Order: sequence, then structure tokens, then C-alpha cells
Amino acid sequence: MPVALREVTAVFLRLGVFAFGGPAAHTAMMRDELVRRRGWVSDERFVDLMGATNLIPGPNSTELAMHLGHERARWRGLVVAGVCFIVPAALMVTGLAWVYVEHGSTPAFEGVLYGVVPAVVAIIAHALVGLLRTVLKTVWLTALAGVALAAYFLGVNELVILFGGAAVAGLAWAARRTTTAQVLVLPLVLAGDASAGETARLFWTMLKIGAVLYGSGYVLLAFLEGDFVDRLGWITHEQLLDAISIGQVTPGPVFTTATFIGYLVAGWWGAVLATIAIFLPSFVFVGLLTRITDKIRSAVWSSVMLDGLNATALALMAGVSWQLGRSALVDPLTVAITLATLGLLLTTRLNSAWFIAGGAVLGLLAQLL
Repeated sequence: MPVALREVTAVFLRLGVFAFGGPAAHTAMMRDELVRRRGWVSDERFVDLMGATNLIPGPNSTELAMHLGHERARWRGLVVAGVCFIVPAALMVTGLAWVYVEHGSTPAFEGVLYGVVPAVVAIIAHALVGLLRTVLKTVWLTALAGVALAAYFLGVNELVILFGGAAVAGLAWAARRTTTAQVLVLPLVLAGDASAGETARLFWTMLKIGAVLYGSGYVLLAFLEGDFVDRLGWITHEQLLDAISIGQVTPGPVFTTATFIGYLVAGWWGAVLATIAIFLPSFVFVGLLTRITDKIRSAVWSSVMLDGLNATALALMAGVSWQLGRSALVDPLTVAITLATLGLLLTTRLNSAWFIAGGAVLGLLAQLL
């Protein structure tokens, strides 16, 4: 195996195991690992790839992992990065689904999350500070980010903010948005309606969701409820909420909620099929997007739009981290974990996985004591 591919494998397997905290945390950890520590890409390239993932459906942090893998080891790197980031979480979720089915409940994660989330807050804050100069290159972009942040706190939909930022930035250039990726996947979505059998319907339903879903875990919840609770009647609303909870408290992409549902519907094989189906469109979309990302930056009109998209994406990341901090920093110990992590990030080049592991140990100890 080439050295670059071994590096991609090692980095994204580790991130798949330790990347708690959702997309904003995943993005911050990738930036810490691959920009600050390893220098695979510059901050400028990193934010362009981060912005590009917002143009396509699917789990953004997983798609960013694929982009970064492609930067390091081309097409094999794209596939390996995606698989290595997804598989650890999918295995954990499958194991928890087995416990859930056999015993009616899942192990408590309160102690782990109590210590991990404050460390994650520090990692996100450190990444935000590092990206500010790169993204907010002008007073106008700074103002755009401020408006986007205010809109987020007012409850405006994330997609409206993201695409609104891009549209406002590119208005002077009469930018025209295209939806080629969605058109290309339409035959796959329509083909799902003709499939027969429970496992086939499970596969095509998850494929459809992965192909068209933009937005947060709340949007995923709506899609899954509409298909699996209301239309198919395969799971209950309570089981769906449990599945979403497991997807959020385990590391890696929240889309592994699909793995949990697949196990509930069709056991081990269902978990495998559901995982493949919901993530498969992302591999296709990112593969297509890698061919045009450089052209987006090189053309003047699309470069302006990308700058606007990056500014609003950074504002959303800041909004998420603020809300995460409010819910996580609840006592002197959690504040101390955040401050200690931030201090170590500023003064050392330690891997962020150590901070996650340290937070988990402290959280478990606090729970036991």
C-alpha cells in the first residue's frame, strides 16, 4: 500500500473512533489534524473544500473527509477516507442496536459525554479562530458572516443561510446555480419505487434519503419518520428517537442512525445494507465535485460565491459551537476541561484524539465519584 494511502487510512480510522460532537466538531478535528499538524492542505484549500460540501446533499463532515482523502491519495484516498470514517461508528451503532434489541435499552453515555463535549467545544473554538483570517478576508465578508450568525440564532433554516450567503455574494456576477448532481441521481431514486422485498425497500429508501437530504439531524429525523414510521410502519416513533440518539452520542457521522434502523428492520444484514445505501450517494457526489472544485475557485463569479458560502458556513459553525458550549459547560469541571484543552491546543501539537480520550476518562471518573 502506498505511503499516502496508509496515512489516509490511519488518520481517518482514528477520527472515526474519536470524532464525537457532530459535523462542526468533526470539521474542527480534521482541520487540527490535517492542516495544523500534518500540513496536507492549506487553510485556504480546507475552507474551499468545506464550502463545496455544502453544495451537495449528504453528511457534510463525511464528504469533507472524502475530499481530504482525495487531496492526499486521489481516488483511492477518497474511497478509503470515507470508508474509514464511517465504519468505526457503524460497527459501534450495530453493536448498540444488538444490545437494544436483546435487552430493550442501550448503555448510558452520560459520563463519557459529560467530559468529551467540553473538550470538543475547545477544539471547535480553536479551529474557528484559526479559520477567521482565511475566510473573513474583507469587511464585507465579515458583515455577511455576522448577518448569517444572527439569522442562525433567529431560527432561519441552515440551507437558506448557506445558499443565501452564496447568492448575495454572487448577485453582482449574475451567478446561476445548477443542480446537476441531483439530476444525475434521480434515476436511482425513481428506481427504488420499483423494488420489491423488505431488504430491497430498505436499501432503496435509505439510498433515496442519502441522495436528497440537506441539513441537520433534525431534517434526517423528519425524512426517517416520514418513510419508516408513517409510510412503511416498520419502526415506532420511540424507536426512531432512540436511533437518532445513538447516532448522535457515538463518534463519526450522525447518518449512522440508518445503521441502527437497518438492524431493527432486518438484523445484521439490514444494518450493512442501510449503511451502504445512505452513504453511497455521498461517494458519487464527492467524486463528481472533485472534478469541478478547482474550476469553482478559478472562475471569478464562482469564486465570489464560494467566498460568501464559506463565510456563512463559518458563521453556522460558530452558532453551533455556542449552543454546544451553553449545554456542555455546566459546572467548574467542564469549564476546566475546556480551558485546559484550549491551552494545550495553543501550546502543543498533540493529536486531538488525546483530548477526547482525556475528557472521556474525566467524565467517567466524575460519574463514578
